[in-house]
Amino acid sequence: MTVGSVAPKADKKRSRKSKAVVNENAPLLPKSQEKDAGFDDFDGASFSGAVFNLSTTIIGAGIMALPATLRELGMVAGLAAIILMAFLTEKSIEFLIRFTRAGKVVSYGSLMGDAFGKYGKALVQICISLNNVGMLIVYMIIIGDVLSGTSASGDHHTGILEGWFGVHWWTGRTFVLLCTTLAVFAPLASFKRIDSLRFTSALSVGLAVVFLVIAVGISIIKIVSGGIGMPKLFPVITDLTSFLNLFTVVPVLVTAYICHYNVHSIDNELEDSSQMQGVVRSALGLCTSVYLMTSFFGFLLFGDATLDDVLANFDTNLGIPFGSVLNDAVRLSYAAHLMLVFPVVFYPLRLNIDGLLFSSSRPLVQDNFRFASITIALIVSIFLGANFIPSIWDAFQFTGATAAVCLGFIFPAAITLR
Repeated sequence: MTVGSVAPKADKKRSRKSKAVVNENAPLLPKSQEKDAGFDDFDGASFSGAVFNLSTTIIGAGIMALPATLRELGMVAGLAAIILMAFLTEKSIEFLIRFTRAGKVVSYGSLMGDAFGKYGKALVQICISLNNVGMLIVYMIIIGDVLSGTSASGDHHTGILEGWFGVHWWTGRTFVLLCTTLAVFAPLASFKRIDSLRFTSALSVGLAVVFLVIAVGISIIKIVSGGIGMPKLFPVITDLTSFLNLFTVVPVLVTAYICHYNVHSIDNELEDSSQMQGVVRSALGLCTSVYLMTSFFGFLLFGDATLDDVLANFDTNLGIPFGSVLNDAVRLSYAAHLMLVFPVVFYPLRLNIDGLLFSSSRPLVQDNFRFASITIALIVSIFLGANFIPSIWDAFQFTGATAAVCLGFIFPAAITLR
């Protein structure tokens, strides 16, 4: 899809249909019926569909590590850092959208290419690929932790399937992730248009809210019963090591808000592209509210015992009626949420890998063999990574300190200065 010429000031609405470029040399009647002609009958994504897709991109695995950032920073400083990161993210996306309109480009890579040439475009594609592969591996790790258990922290935390059926080969991590990949990830990753995922995105946001409501309910019950003490409000710095540990939360906060790689895909499919800034602000407002409440009540519930993946904390005795049922509901709802987030993050990953390897080939959606080959290769690589990387904190530290910070802040600032 190509952004058309700038409309007159009186015409503020830039619909998707007006973005098409007319080929003056094309015949009035086509010589043959295009095989993929039905794909172009799409009239544009709705505002709500765009908000759900962007929100799903933002609310991923990062939310599970945010309570651990409050463990390091304290309640007040941690919540303030989450709000600050939301404002910085909104401003960086505003820069991207502004110069996308000025340069009439249709992707993050094209925008970097317009500013820094082919090497700039290749660099942003590499960063998107690294970031998204890392995030998708984290999603699989969390799903494995929830369903099959984890021993990454030294102590074994029982998974849901282990708790229900005991330790068997078919409740093991590898088999469970294989079944999840074949039954959920592969079918949803086969869609060629991101707007096709709008309903699963809406469901995934709903599941995240279910997780949040249950966690809040558990916290309130424990507060009323007097089972929760006063949380740490500010970081405790006793030596150089404790001071340096404060900076380990930065990659987690950056990763929690990274969605820049999907902004152009969502914008290109939006019926009225002038609504994109409203889409961004609505999605960030929704996600920040969820982040604040999850971080607050998660840290309040577990205090200094909060694990890097807070879902793993929900295998303990909560000391309330139906505690085991609520534990399973919390973990299942968020594991299902991550399963539905997976294809939304996978979509730009596939596009950027294709752009790196086959930049001069015809569009990916028109080449079924290339589309299937890239999809299968990426899913297999992510599956293998999830089985060999032990902890989500390790993955967050790597992607958040490298690719994510480049995509979220360094590249938008560099484009603006350029």
